[in-house]
Amino acid sequence: MTPFYTRTGDNGYTGLLGEGRFPKFHPRLEALGDLDEASAALGLARALTESESTREALAQIQRDLYALMTEVAATPEQAARFRTLDPTRLEWLEAQAQALEAEVIPPREFILPGDTVAGAAFALARTIVRRAERRVVALVQNGELTNPMLIAYLNRLSSVCFLFELSENQRAGKQTSLAKP
Repeated sequence: MTPFYTRTGDNGYTGLLGEGRFPKFHPRLEALGDLDEASAALGLARALTESESTREALAQIQRDLYALMTEVAATPEQAARFRTLDPTRLEWLEAQAQALEAEVIPPREFILPGDTVAGAAFALARTIVRRAERRVVALVQNGELTNPMLIAYLNRLSSVCFLFELSENQRAGKQTSLAKP
């Protein structure tokens, strides 16, 4: 049986999709780690929600994140080969946001996460997506990534996570707790 480890990263370097090895603290690898963490947090939210339509949307979002991660993992010479996230995915995500906007009551102030377990999972996912977005923005601004669609998708995704949080709380009959005392 093949082991689940390779030992190739034991020296603190790892490979990307292309040639060369990079230190594990490289900004591109930090972005990949944040995107992976975002997908894991969304997986937790998917496991906690009772809404079948939410679970289906989240599974698709996680697939989109893996496509996004593939592009981020590609060296600049290989990036175009691994570019699969296109405007149709952003349009789909915006349609998800519009559908959620039609069903939730927007809060008038900042809210406290934690009114439901699933809602709290979405709040956590939103913050991780925002961190991933900041890392990807840095890579784009430094010229290491060239696809602005990556930023737009992550920006919309954080909004969708917030809308999912509101939806979960409202579906459970919870009054959203406001941050104001």
